[in-house]
Amino acid sequence: MNTLLDALQEGRLFELPDNNKDDALQFLAHIIEAIPSVPAGTDVVGLVTAREASVNTGLGKGWAVPHARISGEGDLICVIGWSPTGMNYGGPDNLPVSIIVMYLVPDDQRNHYLREVSTLARALLAYPRIEGFKTASELNDIREILLDLISVSTGDVAGPDTRVRMIQLQTRAAIEALPAGDLSKLIIEPVSIVVNPGTKHVVLTQNADLRIFLDNAQGLMDGLVSNGVFQNGAWRILKRGEMVYQGDRIVYDCLAIKSIASR
Repeated sequence: MNTLLDALQEGRLFELPDNNKDDALQFLAHIIEAIPSVPAGTDVVGLVTAREASVNTGLGKGWAVPHARISGEGDLICVIGWSPTGMNYGGPDNLPVSIIVMYLVPDDQRNHYLREVSTLARALLAYPRIEGFKTASELNDIREILLDLISVSTGDVAGPDTRVRMIQLQTRAAIEALPAGDLSKLIIEPVSIVVNPGTKHVVLTQNADLRIFLDNAQGLMDGLVSNGVFQNGAWRILKRGEMVYQGDRIVYDCLAIKSIASR
């Protein structure tokens, strides 16, 4: 589901201004029309409206996937809208829709689009936190759940570039979740963790308190390897990347974040 990840990385996740279906579709369509790579004059509003009049694009589980097909070549693009209270969409299960993912589908991306929507439909059936989309209280919560959904749905299939992009987004979300006035009160430290099979991990950092914390942190490597993040106390550790060396030695490049108030 790289197109969803693209939308998150490029800031195309929005809280919908109201709970009217037509207004929501127009809002998202206008956003697509404003993307620089979309051909000038593309009537996304008209294409989406006409498609929706013939076929309801509700996917079920509180999701809808309207789309506009255009001729020619280009990238598969989507924008994501979130309705905090849900809206009447007329979908197959009659459940209020909380998430609308609107796609722009060039001719050469139709197969890509069908694969992505098929993968998304399967993921929604199996995802254990699906109710989180209905109970979330702010946009950052939605972004975190979407990242988790993408991670669960791709599993081991996700390549290293995808994993790195997800880690970068998680890092940004961890910082942006704090009020603007609190950003000056953060300690942000780069840290490297060296893992050598059969021995204890080695922490490389200039911060003595952080080194002591990570030297004794239980479950540190399990968290970083499986989720790309570890938190057990004041410090939140986010994996940004890794490098494998001879002898199965691995160096994890991480970012450590801590509020000064947590000292």
